[in-house]
Amino acid sequence: MSKMDRTQIVLTIMLTGLAAFMLLPIVFIFMQAFKPLSELFLYPPRFYVMNPTLQNFTQLLMTVDAAVVPAVRYIFNSVVVSVVAVAVVVLVSTLASYALSKHQFRGRNMLLDLTIIALMFAPQAVLIPRYLIIQRLNLIDTYIAHILPFVAAPVSVFLLKQFIDQAPNELLDAARIDGANEWAIVFRVIMPICRPAVSTVALLTFQMVWNNMEPSIYFIENEALRTLPFFLGTLTSGLANNVAGQGAAAAASLLVFVPNLIFFLFQQSKVIQTMAHSGIK
Repeated sequence: MSKMDRTQIVLTIMLTGLAAFMLLPIVFIFMQAFKPLSELFLYPPRFYVMNPTLQNFTQLLMTVDAAVVPAVRYIFNSVVVSVVAVAVVVLVSTLASYALSKHQFRGRNMLLDLTIIALMFAPQAVLIPRYLIIQRLNLIDTYIAHILPFVAAPVSVFLLKQFIDQAPNELLDAARIDGANEWAIVFRVIMPICRPAVSTVALLTFQMVWNNMEPSIYFIENEALRTLPFFLGTLTSGLANNVAGQGAAAAASLLVFVPNLIFFLFQQSKVIQTMAHSGIK
């Protein structure tokens, strides 16, 4: 602070206050999950918890134990689907971005335009085509049905392409002279350069896949293949409609949110670099 001028000090204070304000929803989720029933319905409501309790989680576990399929199975499904989806989306998006950025071929500009146009479509608008594709490929009740709808990620392609555009063609030509093929260029040159963007794509994909209940609702009929967010959502939908179930519903919301928070904390430095649009230094 002693090395800052007055303008920098004012901006630091303002940004610190803004950051604290942005943290309020996260703090509220944690506070809500540990509130006893008396505080959940306290009027006027209070932001913080006065008498924290684990009763909400106990009630949630008792409800989970009564389920037909063990909760561990839903957790396993969510972890497998999320990890595989992140890997596939990063790989496909990187390859597509590299081809669109550094290769000239017929139809390239049309594909770029289609990628930009795809950004305008809401997920609900493509739900029926997705279902028809998965049905005709006989992928109903498979893990692939959870992953396939997320593979085509126009946001990821667009983000990665902006980073790959910064890679000088001379660097790629030098790699080819040294004997590197296109696969080696992608994995040993392009991906290290785009590491911040790759981390951001991985984070966005994880959040989207982990929280998404659409595949479990529309593409999965076998209960043992559904994911944790769907299970907790259906489990607490009935609880949230009665007074006694509000605590369990709050605890379930926290359990779904925590993996997203942990993943973000590990990737936050790369995400900040992406937002600063860093490339080759």
